[in-house]
Amino acid sequence: MTLLGIIAAQNYPRTVSVEYLVVAGGGGGASNGGGGGGAGGFRESTLTINKGTSYTVTVGAGAAGDQAVNGANSVFATITASGGGFGGEGFSPQKGGNGGCGGGGGRFTWNTAGTGNSGGYSPVEGKDGGAGTPASAVSGPCGGGGGTSAVGGAAVDAGNVGGNGGAGISSSITGSAVNYGGGGGGGANTTPGTGGVGGGGNAGDGNGTGRQNGSANTGGGGGGNGNTGSGGGASTGGSGVVIVRATVAAASTTGSPTVTTSGGYTIYKFTGSGSITY
Repeated sequence: MTLLGIIAAQNYPRTVSVEYLVVAGGGGGASNGGGGGGAGGFRESTLTINKGTSYTVTVGAGAAGDQAVNGANSVFATITASGGGFGGEGFSPQKGGNGGCGGGGGRFTWNTAGTGNSGGYSPVEGKDGGAGTPASAVSGPCGGGGGTSAVGGAAVDAGNVGGNGGAGISSSITGSAVNYGGGGGGGANTTPGTGGVGGGGNAGDGNGTGRQNGSANTGGGGGGNGNTGSGGGASTGGSGVVIVRATVAAASTTGSPTVTTSGGYTIYKFTGSGSITY
């Protein structure tokens, strides 16, 4: 290599530092005395990547309740956020799922809450679900799904009150503050739990009144249901999202991300899977 070539190679940066937010799909809330779904795992930091290399982006889908399946993982390059745990189902021995955030417990003592990637995990992605009722009563309320910053609320027998979903986390990576990763509320016949801030769905009563899915592209958990009447049904967790920004624009992308600029950054928001190359 010539001297000019060596100087050019030394002056041309081969890497770029990017900031990322990776949120996984949320877990679904269960029917028939069901707990709220746990929120998708949340990861936000910086990463040095190579220029000229195509990096995979995978946006995890939210999961339907009553299927014992967590929300799907989201991925950017080497970073993976874990899908949220499903809510415990009241009329079967289905415990709340373990995931990025744990699913809420169902209405029986054996349908315990799931655990999130908190204690013992690095990095921390989310919190545990809330416990269902300690009683075996037919009308027992259910626990809320875990959120990315707070555990799901426990059910309260007195007054038949479902646990609220755990709160999510606010990120300003897009240039404005947005909350992600709220847990779904726990079902109850009298006072269903509310969804956590960050896309968590409210729970419903036994007829399904008030039950909500997790909000799309927040990783919010779906709301659970009470256990009287014939209505209701399971809810679906909210899909995840992957956001990448840097002070330089990407050379190319696939998957049609939304591209914006703010504060000297070019920001790529993926709501579907694709890739990005700098």
